[in-house]
Amino acid sequence: MATDKSIGKSLAEIIEVRKDKLKQLRELGINPYPYEYKRSHFCNDIINNYTDIKEKVVVKVAGRLSSIRQMGRANFADIQDSSGKIQVFLQEKKLGNLGYKLFKLLDLGDIIGVAGTVTETRTGQITIFAEELTILSKSLRPLPVVKEKDGKVYDAFKDKEQRYRQRYLDLIVNPESKNVFETRSRLTQWTRDFLNNRGYLEVETPILQPLYGGASATPFKTHYNALNREFFLRIADELYLKRLIIGGFDKVYEISKNFRNEGVDRTHNPEFTALEFYETYVDYNYMMDFVEDLFHNLCERLGKSIFHYDEHEIDISQPFQRKTMFELLEEYTGLNLKEADEDEMKNACESKGIKTESTDHYGNYIEYLFDRFVEPNLIQPTFVMDYPKAISPLAKIKRDGSDRIVERFELFIGAKEFANAFSELNDPIDQEERLRTQERLGAEGDAEAQTYDKDFITAMEYGMPPTGGVGVGIDRMTMLFTNQSSIRDVLLFPQMKY
Repeated sequence: MATDKSIGKSLAEIIEVRKDKLKQLRELGINPYPYEYKRSHFCNDIINNYTDIKEKVVVKVAGRLSSIRQMGRANFADIQDSSGKIQVFLQEKKLGNLGYKLFKLLDLGDIIGVAGTVTETRTGQITIFAEELTILSKSLRPLPVVKEKDGKVYDAFKDKEQRYRQRYLDLIVNPESKNVFETRSRLTQWTRDFLNNRGYLEVETPILQPLYGGASATPFKTHYNALNREFFLRIADELYLKRLIIGGFDKVYEISKNFRNEGVDRTHNPEFTALEFYETYVDYNYMMDFVEDLFHNLCERLGKSIFHYDEHEIDISQPFQRKTMFELLEEYTGLNLKEADEDEMKNACESKGIKTESTDHYGNYIEYLFDRFVEPNLIQPTFVMDYPKAISPLAKIKRDGSDRIVERFELFIGAKEFANAFSELNDPIDQEERLRTQERLGAEGDAEAQTYDKDFITAMEYGMPPTGGVGVGIDRMTMLFTNQSSIRDVLLFPQMKY
């Protein structure tokens, strides 16, 4: 994006100059903020179909003025729309006196409409020869200066803080950012297509909930004035989706905003988007195949299967690895912990240099070991199976008879968790006991313990069929497929400190 004559002036001075131009436009009888413009083409459509368009029809494009180049009496400019940009040639004899005065009052960043015929310049650049110029929105603030020559960017707008806080500027001057969010939208739509084509029904469940549940997380609280009681922003939609399974739906899913009152880092944001889906009469083995098929399907739609993510080369085309949590713990710590009790698990942590707290319990200890020693090694797609019951209160006990292990898996790619799934617990008595245990842990100081939801237990007592359920992080999935190392780069408006 070329520079303009305002470089070197203060922001206040630039705004005043532009306001003066705004005044001059109005004095010429030109409305700088008209109501509509009947566009006939997008920039890239003209370039891609030049042989059919050249010198045959008058095209009308609309977009942002991204550069101005004056070469004697010849004036060239670039206009940028959502598809790309195209060069425009502007002359007084073609535009007329008023049109040329308008041109002289334009600044970079103004949104304009241009009508004219299309031809190639002597240098071979497809160009609109302007016959009519319209101002559609006068820009009062200058855009970030980005230097570009022969298609190469030399001074990109890379200030992360400003890009996140003013995403609209990032989208204007960094086409690659726009591409990320377009890809995110396509990935979400393709995920819907995948589920819809397999008979799933998309549903909506409450965001404001009288009780939070379905995950281990700290909630956001709010006060519901009409009911005069405390409510919570949902941390997960699991318990409501299971109510629908109990109600007779065979396959349901929701792509929802969830909220967890926790820290912010490269892979976590307090407000995030998750896909959850549930299917009756299947288990976690079926769901492992299903999730793998989903990721392979998304790769097919994207047209590639190898991705560079967080300095790793990830191959999605290969069969996903499947290993149990305790196999992986033994592989990376050298400790066989499958039969370890709480004290032995605590000793294992301390022997590996992990500091523990007096409020910690068995589930905390195993997560400390897994997070420190196993997770960083799970680069290629890996299903980690068979978790301890102590950290999985909503999953069925593993059918081999061990009451310490449940049928649960998590999908890890690039050392990050992407999915979490269970053979869903459908025994109401067992479920009530486990939620009561969680309730006790909460009373003892565990801020992430799950709540006891009496209505959910009542629903289960009417009978819940065998069910497989999965949660997938849409944000992290987008990070993988667009090679973004920070979750903020796949959120249009990430949470920022103010």
